[in-house]
Amino acid sequence: MFKFLFGTKPGVTKPETQRDTFERVVKELNEMISAMPQKPKVTVDPNTGSFAFEAPEQFPDEALALPKPEVAKSEPEAANPKEEPKAA
Repeated sequence: MFKFLFGTKPGVTKPETQRDTFERVVKELNEMISAMPQKPKVTVDPNTGSFAFEAPEQFPDEALALPKPEVAKSEPEAANPKEEPKAA
């Protein structure tokens, strides 16, 4: 009877329409691409209406996730492991 005063019940969400979904996805994608230092190449296929993105080889945040390169051991130690040090 007083639904107009109290609104909808908490926890009940309005289903997202196709237009709302499309607008949200386009907005999020544009925000993400505009924040990138290297922009991806975008290709549109008019026959299917699909988009293809050609991303750069490596994103800046991926470089931070790579392990540090190991320092190579010196060659003489690895070449003769059986030799014992000479006593003076």
